[in-house]
Amino acid sequence: MKRLFCLLGISLFLSCAPTQHPVSILFDTDMAPDYDDVGALTLLHALADSGEARILGTITSNRQETSAPCIDVINTYFGRPDLPVGGLHGPGVTMDTWHHGNGKPDESEVRWTHALPARFPHKIASTAEAQDAVQLYRSILQAQPDTSVVVITVGFFTNLRDLLASAPDSLSPLSGRELVAQKVKRLVSMAGAIPQGKEFNILMDAPAAQAVIEQWPTPILFSGFDIGVEILTGASVAAMDAPESPVTATYRMCLEQDNPAGRMSWDQTAVLAAVRGADPYFATESGRMSVNANDSTNRWTPDPQGSHVRLLPKMPLPELTATIEALMCHQPVAQRSHK
Repeated sequence: MKRLFCLLGISLFLSCAPTQHPVSILFDTDMAPDYDDVGALTLLHALADSGEARILGTITSNRQETSAPCIDVINTYFGRPDLPVGGLHGPGVTMDTWHHGNGKPDESEVRWTHALPARFPHKIASTAEAQDAVQLYRSILQAQPDTSVVVITVGFFTNLRDLLASAPDSLSPLSGRELVAQKVKRLVSMAGAIPQGKEFNILMDAPAAQAVIEQWPTPILFSGFDIGVEILTGASVAAMDAPESPVTATYRMCLEQDNPAGRMSWDQTAVLAAVRGADPYFATESGRMSVNANDSTNRWTPDPQGSHVRLLPKMPLPELTATIEALMCHQPVAQRSHK
């Protein structure tokens, strides 16, 4: 049944895949607390392998020491070992996962964030050894055509706040805000409790979230908490015969603790919309997102003239779930060829 589910999703994935120039992506993640980040980065590699995306860099907004190595593990598995990985080196959040092994004697207390670097190939030993996030952003952005880059953030806003505040340097004569305004097409963010409330990615660094949402000079598309909460994926990934896959390993370790039927797919929705666009998966609504840094709450206000857009449900949930699951079942060509 799980194999049939994957095959159904693959047919939907292929039928919806557009023929267009690849979307240039900078991917910013808090890789560690939850593991939908693993699913989202897998989805991004699948879209890159299909020619729909071009990954410029992968960056963590989490100072957790295993965050950058886990990103490096996934990049390496999907045949991109030299993909730039940036890390937060200034003040910010340090948070490990609360998900651990599935009770087997050799995994009972092993967290996936430590298991992946211990078991799978990678080069970066710790987040502190990764390139500085702001410097990586500036070096990549200055080399890109104007208004060509889509930034995806599925974690904390710390790196983006620091990027906006960065001064001209040897990489670019532009300030961070000027550089973003010149090079970035849009920001796509998994963030926000809609219509109002507290949501994890905003809550963990609310001052940074407030600064970015108020000051970011391009349109922002939000995939709120409500969008991914009912999309349960990962069961087919965990069931795959893929012993060399860190993605399968992660979902096998974690689903047993959470829900064997699947994990919520918050971050995957942001990646899907960033690369393929909202339609046919989601409807949209224009408005304004605001953050109160004093109590870490956010509020969404509908406004036809607003510079922000949020996703709304559109595609039937089973079809959308199958599409995301199929992308998460993606394996590198070298791995698929001998299955």
